[in-house]
Amino acid sequence: APLARRLYELAGGAAEVLKEYKVNAVAVEQIYSHYQRPRTAILMAHARGVILLEAARQGIDVLHLPATTIKKHVTGNGRATKEQVQHMVRRLLSLSGEPSPDAADALACAIAHAHGGQGLGALSSAGRRKSGRLTSIASLNNLNVKPK
Repeated sequence: APLARRLYELAGGAAEVLKEYKVNAVAVEQIYSHYQRPRTAILMAHARGVILLEAARQGIDVLHLPATTIKKHVTGNGRATKEQVQHMVRRLLSLSGEPSPDAADALACAIAHAHGGQGLGALSSAGRRKSGRLTSIASLNNLNVKPK
């Protein structure tokens, strides 16, 4: 499908998820100026822009977090590997399996925002929502990451 059509569908899905889960904040990883794969970065920037637009349309606050901050909040190390982030996301959310790298990144961003930089100990109370689990923008990608 053409890019414009895919972005249109993403916008509809984003609007639906943001409304359905009554999202009051969206956390996203900051974009950096240098990437190994510029084409991928550009495509991701399009998708990111659509999600930010939908959040703005619904009056939802957006927090932009550096990757090192996200990793620090989730693993205790701002230079953690993708595998370390995956492992800690699985442990923190009591997932039955290891999330994919993309799902782990999205969930790590939500976790970092959820405990607001108060350290990993704050996650048990501040990071959980009424349903007993975090609602993440990762849902937009149909990542199907579910707690045990």
